[in-house]
Amino acid sequence: MTLDIAWVRAQFPAFDQPSLQDQAHFENAGGSYACRQVIDRLYRFYTERKVQTHHPFEASRLAGEEMDEAQARLAEMLGVKTQELSFGPSTTQNTYVLSQAVRKWIKPGQSIVVTNQDHEANSGPWRRLAEDGVSILEWQIDPDTGELHLDDLAALLEQDVALVCFPHCSNVVGAINDVAAITALARSAGARTVVDGVSYVPHGFPDVGALGCDVYLFSAYKTFGPHQGLMVIREAWGFELPNQGHHFNGDILYKRFTPAGPDHAQVAASAGMADYFEAMSAHHGGGSAADAARLSHNLMRDHEVDLLQPLLDYVSSKNSVRLIGPANASTRAPTVAMALSTNADATAAALAPLGIMAGGGDFYAQRPLAAVGVDPAKGVLRVSFVHYTTKADVDGLMGALDQVL
Repeated sequence: MTLDIAWVRAQFPAFDQPSLQDQAHFENAGGSYACRQVIDRLYRFYTERKVQTHHPFEASRLAGEEMDEAQARLAEMLGVKTQELSFGPSTTQNTYVLSQAVRKWIKPGQSIVVTNQDHEANSGPWRRLAEDGVSILEWQIDPDTGELHLDDLAALLEQDVALVCFPHCSNVVGAINDVAAITALARSAGARTVVDGVSYVPHGFPDVGALGCDVYLFSAYKTFGPHQGLMVIREAWGFELPNQGHHFNGDILYKRFTPAGPDHAQVAASAGMADYFEAMSAHHGGGSAADAARLSHNLMRDHEVDLLQPLLDYVSSKNSVRLIGPANASTRAPTVAMALSTNADATAAALAPLGIMAGGGDFYAQRPLAAVGVDPAKGVLRVSFVHYTTKADVDGLMGALDQVL
């Protein structure tokens, strides 16, 4: 089955905007376009239901129902219980709140494993716990490939490790980590797991229930939705951790790690992501809910892999460019970081007049860049795409790179 790219692009109002014509969006790892279903729900909420929710009057009842709908439908797509999914302002903030709960939960003498492959959001909050005497162990990447090796984690787990924090996919290395294998290894050593899925989920919703991790985090604004952070926290650990919310919400799992009130409109609009994936599934002959998540994931990944391999081959052939991460499209996300001899931000600026929207810099990934020998001050040129990208976009990118490299 092949993704109907014309149908996909028709779901995104950005492609109808005159100001964006002849512009190819290659900074999707920083934030994707929003689909029409999300925009419509957000507009409706602000125009018809912008009141305090869950009261008996009609506008409030409908507003609350839309928030509840978003939580229930997205949880089903992720393969978890409804109460195991919570919303917060961002993944960075969700991780920080979670780390404060862990600070009170972890026992003296226990350690937390972090990686130097991660975006700072799932590294910095855990590393700061060292200020409270928590032992922090670093699972280091291969300096040549940027990848993580299970044997190295196994060696760290010989110590008393309480928690392992790692990315499903790095935002500069691009390699897709085997989450199920890592969580199984950690579990066998008695450790909990926190997975940063921010750079993976834009390429398809995973079955979080099947992955076996205790926490899974991602950002809706990189997943065709509003600016919200989503966090799955499984019941078994969620109720073991100390409550971080209001005391009277302590028995409600999805409220235990959201100290501030939710953004009603954006939570409600998040149901538009479920609308979109179900519509994609129906258009391609599939079912709804969890089935739609699996089908859309596969359609999106297959399309992206087909477009990605020629780009990886092209970058690998350039003597003036160092590709960060694997050169095999099937093992990575279409987030391609390139180390150049010149300043990466200046190269991104040179691409802009050629219709290529891309970025240069460290992308809050200073640790992995330094670990593979890239000067974070010089940064990398990063081109990232998702399933609404076309072959013409990628061809145009390679043509523009020929002009500026």
